[in-house]
Amino acid sequence: ESLPATGEHDVKVQVRACALSWVDAKLLSEMKLKKELVPVGREISGVVLEVGSKVTFFQPDDEVVGILPLDSEESGVCEVILVQEHYLVLKPQKVCWAEAAGTLRDGLRAYTALHYLAQVSPGKSVLVLDGASPFGTIAIQLAQHRGAKVICTAHSLEDKQYLERLKPAGARVMDVSHGKADVAESCLEETGGLGVDIVLDAGVRLYSAEDEPASKSQLLPHKHDIITLLGVGGCWITTERNLQLDPPDSHSLFLKGATVSFLNDEIWNLSNVQQGKYLDILWGSYIMEKLSNSIFRPQLDEPIPLYEAKVSMEIVQKNQARKRQVIQF
Repeated sequence: ESLPATGEHDVKVQVRACALSWVDAKLLSEMKLKKELVPVGREISGVVLEVGSKVTFFQPDDEVVGILPLDSEESGVCEVILVQEHYLVLKPQKVCWAEAAGTLRDGLRAYTALHYLAQVSPGKSVLVLDGASPFGTIAIQLAQHRGAKVICTAHSLEDKQYLERLKPAGARVMDVSHGKADVAESCLEETGGLGVDIVLDAGVRLYSAEDEPASKSQLLPHKHDIITLLGVGGCWITTERNLQLDPPDSHSLFLKGATVSFLNDEIWNLSNVQQGKYLDILWGSYIMEKLSNSIFRPQLDEPIPLYEAKVSMEIVQKNQARKRQVIQF
């Protein structure tokens, strides 16, 4: 379809790659953004074709990358798209299109978790659950770059082998497939009984095995395991939006002086006052710069042609993709 005229603050971008991420329909409905058709593909990289009269950051032929806002009417799975200039940053020349688009979301989540919520620093111990996921991979690399000691879990033999090959080496890998390792026990042993400073989960089990919904992976640790392995003054960063803590759980956390933080990477776009800091994360201090310097090596699948986008998106929405899916034009 033909695009509307370029607005004053709009940038017309020829999309070269678009990463597919899970669409959070529940969050969209809570924000009153739920509609019959939801655009998919929000992480894009491409070339600037045209800029609006008041755009100051970009000019035609610039290579850019960015995440479309939650309320975007546009889908990134398009050849040409209009984007408000404040959602884009420049892409370093040496970073390829697929890597630029495919690292944005996981880089933003890892930085939000480890820098803003947990203040990771040298000497801290960090547990990354499901380390071989695209997000887990970036979180491990960021924690190690900051000088932290990393422990991670692998959900299969393939995951374990992948994590052991990950550069820089040094993360301690626990294979939790088939109940091979007790996470709490292993972490306490690894830290001399002191517990872990920062825990980054990939979801947790809230109930006993028979009460848990079938969709919950039995490879995920129970919330009691996390509380047990957390050290004094520790920080548990959870992606479990419905986390329920009973009085004994709260009491254990109180005795340790530990905190629980919720990881919602959409907060940057939901609060306009943070926009400058958000753009700095995407570019200056963080994602693109670390990708350019090979500090980040993302977990990407082979680039996918446009005609396979629908099938790939269905796999992503069912949480069945083990590598980040990127459409390349």
